[in-house]
Amino acid sequence: MNKIYRFIFIIPIFILGCTTNVIEENKVTKKIDNLDLNIFSKSGDKKYHITSPYSIYNNIKDEFQFKKTTINIFSDGKTKYVVTSDESTLSDNNKVLEMRGNVKLKTIVQSDDYLYADKFIWNIDETSYLLTGDIKYENKNVILTSGKAKLGVENIIEFFNPVKYVIKDDKNANFFETNSENAYYDIDKESLSFKAKDNRVRSKIYF
Repeated sequence: MNKIYRFIFIIPIFILGCTTNVIEENKVTKKIDNLDLNIFSKSGDKKYHITSPYSIYNNIKDEFQFKKTTINIFSDGKTKYVVTSDESTLSDNNKVLEMRGNVKLKTIVQSDDYLYADKFIWNIDETSYLLTGDIKYENKNVILTSGKAKLGVENIIEFFNPVKYVIKDDKNANFFETNSENAYYDIDKESLSFKAKDNRVRSKIYF
């Protein structure tokens, strides 16, 4: 299926999902106001949902560009993460999503968990999410910062060396602060573990 037919196929998704204004600018780009887009897996399960007040589809690149993006990522029919950013790009036939600028990821499992980054990259055929830039994860127990992190399907965030972490006390004040090599935070179990390159240094903290 060529790019023109692929665009024609995508348009009914917008129409069925919401009232969307599609304005033809030229033969290369299409302006879409108030986009509300659902993407489904081959088996019919909803994979993610994107909303944007302003977006452009580039027919030549087969690429969407969104402003003020909100994406809900689903698992087993329920929202697992909500991610927002200043702008984003959906490319490669809806298979690669890149979100940029003030990225904020909210987990549904824990109500007060937030992950911040400059950039969020998701190859939609995979089950992990790459975050780069000024990474900061914060909840009621801990603050972790690094330059790179990966969020996996089992709700474990891997923070890459160097990692700085702060453990909070009962009054939500900084109680203990130090640096480490790679750190792993398990959102479901609320545990923090560390591992050095030589595998001789291992530790785990439960909250």
